[in-house]
Amino acid sequence: MLSSLLSKVSTTDNYKLDIIFTNGEKKRYDCNSLLNFGVFKELKDKHYFNKAKVIDGTVAWPHEQDICPDTLYLDSVTNNL
Repeated sequence: MLSSLLSKVSTTDNYKLDIIFTNGEKKRYDCNSLLNFGVFKELKDKHYFNKAKVIDGTVAWPHEQDICPDTLYLDSVTNNL
């Protein structure tokens, strides 16, 4: 596991997450590829998607969907929020 976990997350209108890691890096993760996959289908509801928050160092939603912090770190792009 990477040493940097999430410290902050905010959502965008186009199913992306603006995330800040504990090492200070700011990145953007695109969730669009998840929206047709299993438990993540619920994220298509933008109101529900916007309920994303940081729990235990990663992003999670109320019905226990979460994304591995390693995935968020490795598959996101640098973002100067």
